Amino acid sequence: MNDRRAPFARPTIREVADAAGVSRSTASRALSGNGYAAPEVRERVRAVAKELGYVVDVTARSLKQRTSRSVGVLVSDLRNVFYAELASGIGEEARAHGRTLVLVDLRGDGSDELEAAEALVASRVSGVIATPVSKELSGFLSRIGVPLIEVDRRFDAEGTDAVVVDNRAAARDTTSRLLKAGHERIALLIDETEWTTGDERQRGYLDALAARKVRVDETLIVQAGWDADEARAAAERILSRPDRPTAVFAANNVLTEGSWRAAVALGLDIPSDVSLVGFDDAPWMSMVEPGVSTRSQDAGALGATAMRALLERIDTPDSPVRTIVMPTRFVDRGSIAPPRR
Repeated sequence: MNDRRAPFARPTIREVADAAGVSRSTASRALSGNGYAAPEVRERVRAVAKELGYVVDVTARSLKQRTSRSVGVLVSDLRNVFYAELASGIGEEARAHGRTLVLVDLRGDGSDELEAAEALVASRVSGVIATPVSKELSGFLSRIGVPLIEVDRRFDAEGTDAVVVDNRAAARDTTSRLLKAGHERIALLIDETEWTTGDERQRGYLDALAARKVRVDETLIVQAGWDADEARAAAERILSRPDRPTAVFAANNVLTEGSWRAAVALGLDIPSDVSLVGFDDAPWMSMVEPGVSTRSQDAGALGATAMRALLERIDTPDSPVRTIVMPTRFVDRGSIAPPRR
């Protein structure tokens, strides 16, 4: 006996219109929001559509209108809470404007960036929001006429819109707080300096030392990658030195986690043995005792602002390129104390 089930037949707009007692064009206007439909008609049509299980075919509509309601989002690694909150902010703003997302997560592998961008273009997205890892992305999308918003970091300042924070000023202020507490041997754990985020945060750290005329010890600047275990190993090495630093500035939330775990593993008390400050906030930072002081940026707001910037770029493609700089704030949770004498 052949018990294979017949494929499910999706209801059509014609069936919705017939069941609601309206014309096909009225049903289409009621469901799309494009054009007038009386409120009571719109509610009746949508109720019928929901009952029948009708879903608007966005791809077919885009082909007909020669436009797309979808937006491509390319993020570095959703396992990092910063990128997850960023994507959430983009998604919430997209829904408010009737847009859908096509999301690609690189999971920390930047070598797949162009391949991922090609997949987004093949999905007929109207534009892309990305946390880029190279200038090649903006060049590729520019050649084929797909607008791009760089967010969190930027590579194409002259040709591409961006939404960022002032990383240099934020890092300078954060380091200055450690200096004001009496620290001079301040370790900087950085992920990289090829991207604008890492480069500018290191520059801010150096600015603060120069302003206080504190000699730079290059051995205290450590590139520790993007992995918490790798960061912990790097932090353990520097905190195990006989002349260990009295404070650590970890330049992202993953590096902050690695530094905190290293201090705990070595039996060092925060902040009496070593002060610790981070960059980016994460839920765990307020759950430990003492909490970890950090430089917080609103990742959700960054994402929402990037979405609005993309819609503006789509509407006015010839407008001047701009960079939107979002604020940061310092969250003091008690992980800074004067160094022991």
